[in-house]
Amino acid sequence: MRQRIRLALLTKNCIKYQRFSFIFLLLCSLILQNNAFAASEREQKITVAGKLRVCIWPDYFSISYKNSKTGQLEGIDIGLSQALAKDLGVDVEYVTTHFGIFMDDIQQDKCDIAMFGVGITTERSKKIDYSEPYLSSGMYGVASKTNPVIDSWESIDKEGVIVCVQKGTYMEGAMRSSLKNAEIMTVIKNSQREIEVRSGRADVFIADYPYGQKMLQVYDWAKLLTPKQATEQFEYAYAIKKGQPEWLARINTFVKAIKADGRLEKYAKENNLLPIALIKP
Repeated sequence: MRQRIRLALLTKNCIKYQRFSFIFLLLCSLILQNNAFAASEREQKITVAGKLRVCIWPDYFSISYKNSKTGQLEGIDIGLSQALAKDLGVDVEYVTTHFGIFMDDIQQDKCDIAMFGVGITTERSKKIDYSEPYLSSGMYGVASKTNPVIDSWESIDKEGVIVCVQKGTYMEGAMRSSLKNAEIMTVIKNSQREIEVRSGRADVFIADYPYGQKMLQVYDWAKLLTPKQATEQFEYAYAIKKGQPEWLARINTFVKAIKADGRLEKYAKENNLLPIALIKP
């Protein structure tokens, strides 16, 4: 009788153990599945390919600039794109673009992310998704030292003054909405702005803090027009193709991390951009 009772208890315990084991294995399976899909489809493709494709504009001084003397890329987003690739465990492949076409390049999947100080605008937000911002800059004017008409930012908006802006930049939209008297000239390439001002066809061109610093450092003919009162501040972020919430979340995790762990401050300081870096996480 006792043997039967023991056998019954043993059988009952075995059944409980089997049930527990089944539940345990099921939970483990679910956890593994969740971990497998924690990385976005984009990140998985990047991992498989072993490279992060980064769209850059190589004429953006202190941001993603190809130094003509050394032939090397330099700037805050060169350092930070390499940091992102390191976090992902892959290499970096740079894809050349510019502000006139970069959204098309993103939509056509020519790169995984644009990392070259992309200004956040409502119009652009219709076509691309932005990360959290990491830089913020106002606008500055660049004129020739010999220009007899322009001597300050406040003297720009006068009849007869021609203001040059690069097509597709946030400066174009800002100038179109704010100027009442001056005439606007748009150009495709950033270097055309300098040519138009130096030739006298334009009186001034509009730049942000990084490009304004380039003009002061590189050209002795240029003078920087700094507003007495700060202009509208534009925030800069990284841009990706729409419809990728998991990939966007991963990029935002990176942006928060570089603000908190000192990497943003480090690369901003190295490239003289500390005044416009959004250091606090």
